[in-house]
Amino acid sequence: MADKYCSETESDQEFDPIGSFLSEWSDPEDEEEEFRSDFFQGLSGRRRKAALLLMSIWVFTIALHLLSWGYLVVITLTGLVGMKALSFLVAKPELPPQSLDDSNLADAPPVSLVVAAKNEEAVIANLIAMLCELDYPTDKYEVWAIDDHSSDRTPEILDKLALEYPQLKVVHRPANAGGGKSGALNQVMSEIKGEIVGVFDADAAIPKDLLRKVVPMFAEAEVGAVQVRKAIANSGENFWTKGQTAEMALDSYMQQKRIAVGGIGELRGNGQFVRCSALNSCGGWNEQTITDDLDLTIRLHLDNWKIDFLLTPPVQEEGVTTAKALWHQRNRWAEGGYQRYLDYWRYIFNSPMGFRKRIDLLAFLLLQYLLPTATIPDLVMGITRHRLPMLAPLSGVFLSFAFWAMFQGLVRTRTEEKLTFLSLLNLVGQTIRGMIYMLHWQIIMPSITARMSVRPKKLKWVKTVHEGAVDCSAQI
Repeated sequence: MADKYCSETESDQEFDPIGSFLSEWSDPEDEEEEFRSDFFQGLSGRRRKAALLLMSIWVFTIALHLLSWGYLVVITLTGLVGMKALSFLVAKPELPPQSLDDSNLADAPPVSLVVAAKNEEAVIANLIAMLCELDYPTDKYEVWAIDDHSSDRTPEILDKLALEYPQLKVVHRPANAGGGKSGALNQVMSEIKGEIVGVFDADAAIPKDLLRKVVPMFAEAEVGAVQVRKAIANSGENFWTKGQTAEMALDSYMQQKRIAVGGIGELRGNGQFVRCSALNSCGGWNEQTITDDLDLTIRLHLDNWKIDFLLTPPVQEEGVTTAKALWHQRNRWAEGGYQRYLDYWRYIFNSPMGFRKRIDLLAFLLLQYLLPTATIPDLVMGITRHRLPMLAPLSGVFLSFAFWAMFQGLVRTRTEEKLTFLSLLNLVGQTIRGMIYMLHWQIIMPSITARMSVRPKKLKWVKTVHEGAVDCSAQI
């Protein structure tokens, strides 16, 4: 998800998502970027929005403890979340269309595959070879590799590969190009020839028939993008990679169910395919966010496009192997996910995206961001007043459903394996371990909410290092 390589800094700058989607507004005040439109009714900047939201969460949670009808509010919210979970349990995802056979390839649309790379010498050659050897007519697709001013051997490797593969086009960005991954992607958009653009991270590993599976999903005119399920290539390495495997299984289950009930599908950066006309209609990639995929997700839905999801085959990627690397990566993901609500809150309510998508967005805002943040004041008030946490019923329903969803997600990834009683017990064990691993979000969400409220204008963040130590064979 999001940028896999680092843009040096990320400014606290806003932009208007309607119209051009990329209009910039700036007004220096106390060394902070200010937003000058009426986007937030006179309040300015993400920081102030985040501070107001954080304060509101604390005030609301404390009020639940102090007011006589607070518990009734919690029970009502718990019931609504339970109904949402029940709708997921009974929803049946649509079956994917038939993959393209040889007789359909002559009419297949052209596709452009894009990789933005910064210091990826360990993995870039492997990915480019896979992209250039797909089971798709070579005159029907092209590969763009964008070297974002790498300081290692990435430029040299790409230039040599361009001599070997005629469909590979290499672009070298200068040091001052700016915009990070989004800037790199936007730079080549005017030159690509495909009707569909696929985006991959440098550590991706893909099967040869991926395009034959993905392209038919764009037959529906309303489909603006398709996200391919992500899998962890080094899943057996340690506790952290095993946890990420379970997390990706949970995500795939939730993606399919959200789409099935009329909610929103989401892009995950690696293995995302976007219809070029849809991308152009909502202004391309946003260069003022650290999670280009989540930002584009919202803008596509605001522009009334559908995002679909492909369960099989997956795109593999390296999982981070240390707690420190996981902390840095997930902080980026959490902040980028939060930014989209702060940037687009007004349009979420006023756009024609539809009631079910709007409810879906608000439900996941509550469960993913607000509930973990509210846990702290809830515990403080519970200890102070010698009572159980007020939000315990809501958290209990959410965690119970998450456990079931993770287990089902792991089952669904075993498409070629006969499930026995022992294998199901093993999946239960993986789910328990995965739920323990997922507790890190209970720390990250409150901390990132607080940091966004007080942090300095510019945020430095650390590149996700790809070691290339895993055998990223595309034989899934």
